[in-house]
Amino acid sequence: MSKHTSLKVGGTADLYAEPEDTDDLLTLMRSLKEHQAPWMAIGRGYNLLVRDGGIRGAVISLARFNRINEVGERLIRAEAGAENLALVRFAQERGLGGIGYISGIPGTVGGAVKMNAGAYGSGVLERLESLTLLLGDTVTEYRREELDYGYRHLTLPVGAIVLAALFRLTECDPQETEEEIRKDTELRRSKHNVGFPSAGSFFKNPAGQAAWRLIDRAGLRGAVVGGAQVSEMHSNFLINRGGATAADFLELAKRVKDAVFKTSGVELEEEVRIVGEEP
Repeated sequence: MSKHTSLKVGGTADLYAEPEDTDDLLTLMRSLKEHQAPWMAIGRGYNLLVRDGGIRGAVISLARFNRINEVGERLIRAEAGAENLALVRFAQERGLGGIGYISGIPGTVGGAVKMNAGAYGSGVLERLESLTLLLGDTVTEYRREELDYGYRHLTLPVGAIVLAALFRLTECDPQETEEEIRKDTELRRSKHNVGFPSAGSFFKNPAGQAAWRLIDRAGLRGAVVGGAQVSEMHSNFLINRGGATAADFLELAKRVKDAVFKTSGVELEEEVRIVGEEP
């Protein structure tokens, strides 16, 4: 799985599949059910830490679910595997905006929806009209009002796979969107261009506080475990300096959490999704 995650760590999966479309995915799901094989779905591995023992069963990548369409007035439908920036650009070309703040967030629409990704006090689910999910062998659509979500989280039914999201956007001058993309890109480049593989922000920001400040206060900026390091540029980024293992990241994350709790009394919570087995 080190080949399929932005952290470049993780053991092997028993099966790795990239279905082409919903029909292809349904065929795969029926086969997995027939063989009673466990599975998990991923996007492009931007927010994922796979343990060194890998994953038993199947990993289903939605990388090929990357189609984006305009389906009505100010309505854009994006499949789960579409890149965030691609969605913003698609809307920009049609004079629509309102989600420019996700343009600089690495990852896909499915991942952005599942963690209600955002910036500057906004979350992408605020623009969501409906969400298309696969539950078992049934494709179901949920309106935003039916969903349970909040800061950096969305609660979905057990076993649900996000297939696509429908967004209701606002009319926006393309140049205004371009300026928003430019500012966001420059800001993230100056603060987040850590120069090594990472998963973006490793910890969620506690209410009213910034995780990086708490980590700095605990004296952990630049801390190293094996090939993993707390970035010296942005201390809420844990980076792979080369040859890191998942165990390195997990031990480093534990040290950070323990130190922050000791110095600030705050219990940090991982923003990355941690999956798989120990060796």
